[in-house]
Amino acid sequence: MGTTQLGTVPEPKYWHLRTVLAEALDTEFAVGEILPNERELAARFGVARATLRQALEQLELEGRLQRRRGVGTTVAPPRLGVDVSTAAHAWPGADQDAWQPRDCHPAPAPAPVARLLETGADEAVHTVRRVRVSHGQSVAAELIYVPSASVPELSAIDVPSGPSRARGVLRELQRLALDGQDRAVELGSARADDAKELDRLPGAPVLVVTTRYVVAGRIAAVSVATYRADTCRLTFGESGDLEISEQPQERRAS
Repeated sequence: MGTTQLGTVPEPKYWHLRTVLAEALDTEFAVGEILPNERELAARFGVARATLRQALEQLELEGRLQRRRGVGTTVAPPRLGVDVSTAAHAWPGADQDAWQPRDCHPAPAPAPVARLLETGADEAVHTVRRVRVSHGQSVAAELIYVPSASVPELSAIDVPSGPSRARGVLRELQRLALDGQDRAVELGSARADDAKELDRLPGAPVLVVTTRYVVAGRIAAVSVATYRADTCRLTFGESGDLEISEQPQERRAS
């Protein structure tokens, strides 16, 4: 590759470099391709490595690049659309659901979820863990909290935990007539367990989507889904539903 020198520009040098790099990503690199190392890139564009790092960090924040442990910096796939409208009318695990069940075990729900479900602080609920994968990489992790009262026939399933138990809980939910659902979205920081699942460092920015499923006027289940902010974007469907609250939401626990 030849050397590309950056001319004098009114914007910060790292920002101009970010624009040049973005154009190179569109024309010279494929999704998943590993970029040359920092020394080679800095030499190509005639900039200090500190300037290069600023540009790479900006592109990572925008979801154009991914830094993967043991791999290096790769070109990110297109952002995954996350529909946060309330127009959707389906239970988790329905047909064409993109999530993969990983586990299910009984445990008390976090206090904010327990209040929504009207369960006792020490009352165990079915906790389903699922992941969503795009281009071979986990982009979201989800916990679905289901009280026993919502799935009374589940006792007939002998498997105590694991993916089979998770699928069983979701099948039982689909027997219920879903009246509707509502969602709340907030920007958060990845907790240690979510960061491990999503191949991110603890504290990395994430989108937290909390969904309440309503049956016969009560909350039958609550989902807390954590999406990688660098690989996902929010969409609002045809309804354009969007609720903005000026009150800070109580932070979740898992």
